[in-house]
Amino acid sequence: MTRTAIVNYHVHKPFRQAFELDAGGVTGTVVSPELAPTTVAVTDTRATFKVVKFSADSVEFITLPTAVKSFADDGWQSTYDVELTDILKQNLRVREAVVFDHTIREDDPEATRKPARNVHSDYSPDGAEQRLVDLLGPKIAAEWAAGHYAFINVWRPMAHAINSAPLGFVRPSSVDPSDWILLDLIYPDRKGQIMGLVGNPDHEWVYRSRMTPEEVAIFNIYDNQGLPSIAHSALDMVEDPDVANMRHSIESRTLVRYG
Repeated sequence: MTRTAIVNYHVHKPFRQAFELDAGGVTGTVVSPELAPTTVAVTDTRATFKVVKFSADSVEFITLPTAVKSFADDGWQSTYDVELTDILKQNLRVREAVVFDHTIREDDPEATRKPARNVHSDYSPDGAEQRLVDLLGPKIAAEWAAGHYAFINVWRPMAHAINSAPLGFVRPSSVDPSDWILLDLIYPDRKGQIMGLVGNPDHEWVYRSRMTPEEVAIFNIYDNQGLPSIAHSALDMVEDPDVANMRHSIESRTLVRYG
């Protein structure tokens, strides 16, 4: 089934654009990126026979119940990290997985972290290589870089099924390389890079409607042996003007090594 959503694409500029962030990356002040609100058609994978698979599309939706009862309680992270490591090993056959960040977002004007409403991917190639060193140190990072490694995110709704700002993805096969632009992330103590996506009518958007806390999206951010990075963004669904369940979600970032 095809639905309609509004997304905010990036725009080509003759200069490098950037986001300036505080020390924790919690709140951001846009330095220069311009966004272009665009209406797009989105395929609901829950209502179609057109399956998306991680190996072909860099994203996959799976059922993954969690033993974590509340992400607000102390001590949930170790349990959840083990669950994520297990599913990556089982589904993607990775040899090692390092879970290094969890971001909780809420679709509320007063929330500290709101859904990211810009079409992007989390690392440029240079940014991924630097993050590998940041996480592992130069020596171990060199060992991983000599083999096959990747950054993979796992996204899950919390508390209830959502129809506010679901996460949407652009099939990599529909993206032209010229659609990507580099964006700097400027922190007080370091600089990173992400990739922003510029609009293209050929883009094929997919999502899963009303995802529940027992479902996750697993998606590829960077792979040093060629699986494409996938552009993603919160979607403002045109068909859901009366939102009943505001988005409350957790996105976990992982570094994996394939065997």
